[in-house]
Amino acid sequence: MDKGKVYLVGAGPGDPKLITVRGLQCLERCDVVVYDRLASPRLLRHVKPTAEFIYVGKLPDRHTMKQEAINQLLVDLALAGKTVTRLKGGDPTIFGRVGEEAELLYDNGIEFEIVPGITSAIAVPAYAGIPVTHRDLASSLSIVTGHESPDKLDRSIYWDKVTNATGTLLFLMGVAKIGYIAEQLMKHGKPASTPVALVRWGTRVEQRTLVGTLADIEEKVKAANFQPPAVIIVGEVVLQREKLRWFERKPLFGTRVLVTRARAQASELSESIEELGGEPCEFPVIDIREPEGEAEIQALKEKLAEAGSYDWLIFTSVNGVDYFFRWLRRFGLDIRAFSKARIAAVGPKTAEALAHRGLLTEELPVKFHAESLLDRVEGWMKPGERALLPRGDLARDVLPRLLRERGVEAVEADVYETSIADTQDEFVMDWLREGAIGIITFTSSSTVTNLMTLLRKNGIEEPAQALSGIPIASIGPITSETVRSVGLEVTVEAEEATIDGLLAAVVDWRHKDKASKEDD
Repeated sequence: MDKGKVYLVGAGPGDPKLITVRGLQCLERCDVVVYDRLASPRLLRHVKPTAEFIYVGKLPDRHTMKQEAINQLLVDLALAGKTVTRLKGGDPTIFGRVGEEAELLYDNGIEFEIVPGITSAIAVPAYAGIPVTHRDLASSLSIVTGHESPDKLDRSIYWDKVTNATGTLLFLMGVAKIGYIAEQLMKHGKPASTPVALVRWGTRVEQRTLVGTLADIEEKVKAANFQPPAVIIVGEVVLQREKLRWFERKPLFGTRVLVTRARAQASELSESIEELGGEPCEFPVIDIREPEGEAEIQALKEKLAEAGSYDWLIFTSVNGVDYFFRWLRRFGLDIRAFSKARIAAVGPKTAEALAHRGLLTEELPVKFHAESLLDRVEGWMKPGERALLPRGDLARDVLPRLLRERGVEAVEADVYETSIADTQDEFVMDWLREGAIGIITFTSSSTVTNLMTLLRKNGIEEPAQALSGIPIASIGPITSETVRSVGLEVTVEAEEATIDGLLAAVVDWRHKDKASKEDD
């Protein structure tokens, strides 16, 4: 059997977008990923479905696997012919023990590659608004481990030299020893007034920053019950934070947002949440696919083949647009066959999807739902006209029913099917159980009912009770009705039933929530 290869990859400090392009490539091609708690679990979505996941992370009070065992695990996996990605937080060469892992791989004749990552020593202070160097304040820096016991620290650190060797001192893994570190720095010449900052879980939604001086930082750490992991920054550069804390000023900073849309649709909402400083937590509860039954496909083909008979094409979602054109290609039909039909759309995103295909729609409804569209086009539609509605199999029957009441023949074409998604990330379930979700977003009634079903399947017998303490954002009144029908309360409802409207409502809620907590 041929030997495999091991990629020793730095995952960056926590924000999954800070991994390197090369690191992402290694994740995508591996058969096994060996990871720890400092690597974002969201990075695991880039691993192929057939890959094996092995957690070897360490906690402050418990080691899941000793380092020697991790080293041997990498060897054994590679000897079994596996391509392995060893995902390590930050940069693997900075207190990451990558040298030990790589040396054993070399001794066993196994090919390996070290992929550098963005070290937390630099990235975490940057996300807290602290540049580690500054032309007027610090032209050099030192990175020091603070994890060892005081006697080991004294053996590994020459305090008399380190204290004043550089403008900025960075201690990694030193929260528990902050008092001793501060004491030694002052003992060897640092003024007691020297600024100090501790940044916990930097670059993540949990990021917290504590600022003090060498004289009082230990007291502040104890009073705040400030826990590891954290980066400690000592030096005048800490004062830059008051002006430069860009990340913490973002409107959704500190907010983990549960996104329940289908994974294929979630990217737009997730990217917007990230731009606003929040952390999107994708938990798709809907799966969207083409109909597969022969009878359904034949029925759809016959309806589309009657293109010249339709007076209206009415689209109620972006999915309806996308799948409609997929079927045209599959059946070899030309959109010009529908030249007789006028086109209407529910919502600006649906109209935009049509515009990208060179099709302009009638005037959009104000409320962006089917009832509003009908009010808009009622004066144009005439009894006896024929309308084709490309939509999903579970779409509401309101629009076709109202059309028929007005004498319009509504032909429903199920161009896609929706079902409950069967693949979710386990860490999201953990966050739900632990109350680590800041707000849940619902973009349709089916996202509400499907989430409740999935929670029951995952062992949560009373999902409404389990979610009762989590704020809920609804995209509109129809979705809100469904939220209430399952025993939950709507915290905020979008004024405009669009993704942008939903985001605006969440941002407004976060601003008010933050203000109320500051008043308290």
